[in-house]
Amino acid sequence: MRMALLRAIAVSLSVAGTSALPYHASLKRQVSELRPDYDFIIVGGGTSGLTVADRLSKAFPKKSVLVVEYGAIEYAPGVFDPPTLWTQSDPNAVSRWSFNSLPNPEVDNHTAFIAIGKTVGGSSAANGMFFDRGSRFDYDAWTEVGGPELRPSKIKWNWNGMIAYFKKSVTFTEPPPAIAQKYGYTWDVSGAYGGTTPIFSSYPPFQWGDQPVLRETWEEMGLEPRRECAGGDKEGICWVPTSEDPITARRSHSGLGHYAAVQPRSNYDLLVKHQVVRVVYPKGLKAKSGPPLVVVRSVSDAGQQFNVTAKAEVIISAGAFHTPTVLLRSGIGPASYLRAAGVPTLIDLPGVGSNLQDHSGPGVFWNYTKPGNFSPLPHDMLDPTFKADATTGFNQVPARGPYTLSMGNSAIYVSLPHVAPATYRDLVAKIRRLATVGNTAASYLPPDTDPSVVAGYKDQLQTLANLFANAEAPSLETPWAESGGSALAFHLHPLSRGTVRLDPGDHLAQPILDYRMLSNPLDLDLHLAHLRFLRKLLDTPTMRRYGAVELAPGPAVAATDDALRAYIRQTMILSFQHPCCTAPMLTRAKGGVVGPDLKVHGTPGGLRVADMSIAPLLIGSHLSATAYAVGEKAADIIIEEWSKPGH
Repeated sequence: MRMALLRAIAVSLSVAGTSALPYHASLKRQVSELRPDYDFIIVGGGTSGLTVADRLSKAFPKKSVLVVEYGAIEYAPGVFDPPTLWTQSDPNAVSRWSFNSLPNPEVDNHTAFIAIGKTVGGSSAANGMFFDRGSRFDYDAWTEVGGPELRPSKIKWNWNGMIAYFKKSVTFTEPPPAIAQKYGYTWDVSGAYGGTTPIFSSYPPFQWGDQPVLRETWEEMGLEPRRECAGGDKEGICWVPTSEDPITARRSHSGLGHYAAVQPRSNYDLLVKHQVVRVVYPKGLKAKSGPPLVVVRSVSDAGQQFNVTAKAEVIISAGAFHTPTVLLRSGIGPASYLRAAGVPTLIDLPGVGSNLQDHSGPGVFWNYTKPGNFSPLPHDMLDPTFKADATTGFNQVPARGPYTLSMGNSAIYVSLPHVAPATYRDLVAKIRRLATVGNTAASYLPPDTDPSVVAGYKDQLQTLANLFANAEAPSLETPWAESGGSALAFHLHPLSRGTVRLDPGDHLAQPILDYRMLSNPLDLDLHLAHLRFLRKLLDTPTMRRYGAVELAPGPAVAATDDALRAYIRQTMILSFQHPCCTAPMLTRAKGGVVGPDLKVHGTPGGLRVADMSIAPLLIGSHLSATAYAVGEKAADIIIEEWSKPGH
């Protein structure tokens, strides 16, 4: 563990002042540099993809591994690293894909804005570095929604089947005793951690002076602090670690931990600035036709296309938006849609690109008329002297000061029975009725949705009803870094479903996203319950002590449910940047794309998906920690299969 820590620190220090990660002989930029063929080809050099590449290349030193990544290798600072003011992130820190969804009719035609990583490291190199996991009930729900057809599988994706991979995927470093005592950090290494992988999480040596204000407020609202929230039990007030190096406070991401830190490795190649166009089965879908060819396009060389041969497997790890587009361009998707798009159908798989989910929500906003004498506060960053010292502190070893904080380490996670004790049973009953009464569920999905996807959605509604009825399964998240004057209501388990589709004018362009937020009207009822719960913070003794005055939605708007619903529709953030679930792990009869072994339904083998698109349901957390665990588990599944006699 010590050597892994020192090695990763050395990597972090070596890139701290540069524009890119160290280059290695494994880095490839054009087709002429590639081998004649590879055993494993991984589509996408992101969080899960690089995890798989690292584990396969280590487990099979005589087998070759190629990662194909659209982006380039570049240094990935934290979103609040210098020279920002911390009060606002740097939108140009690393390359990103930026999307605006189609207009959402149910939310006054507003569009969702989503940014994902376009660089080696993927979204782990571009995200907010909030490193939490879902509760045990989130992952148990993945197994539950799979139904009796998937339950007999020896590959388990429930909490007990995932916890070992969570622990393996990250090295957690305990804060120094003085820092832990100063801020009240708590943790449980044995219950949640123990790994030695050079993907790091830790608590920073800094918090804003007024961070405890909301913590006191939540306790006055009846929420209980938890010692550790990454061990499966999460309802209450949580400390959440940050995905950063414990010494330098630089971002820790898969491009560092699963590529740079493991080089040189002679069987591990990385091809950058190239797009995977499609996969092709030249021998058709015969039982022993082998893995598909991978058609690759140069991003910078006039779109030159060429084939790369995989001898063992192709693993698509391109993320919730790009994994389905690769499959769709390959002719794997809804047959009716593919015909309309002019793509020959290889496999009729209606679930590809369906089932899109993301966190969203409105907020409560206030001002203090009797602010406390706290120091330091975020507005101190406007003082050139304070900011200069903060920058100096960040560049010291070990790092200190505001820039080590990233976006904060605190959040509440609250179940629906605690959010709305008087009404949650009625909400749960309504969700169950959607799954059982006529065509109600289908009416909330896109027109002409395949019956298999409808059947799977009904199962999802039943599973979600169970989650919402569980007093230990969070329904609401509110993160914070200081008392600020705002509290956002993350709706953790949405009922609405969107789609990812090819651009009809250019199939190689970025996909078209239809988020369809609030297309299931019960989502609005859940948002309403969350918002009414958060408004109660303004009636606590702590908020009264500081003279908190509500700015929005305000007492007048909150006087009626209809007015508050209108406020939600007008102001809610449509994406908290956690898209998932567009190649779900369900049976083919229920709109699934992969099984528990992650093999794509209907293929003769040799093609799997390993990223957050495989989740059937959105978890109640930010996604990067789970994406690492998915990559770890996927790698173990593949290693076990290819370690058997005969391979």
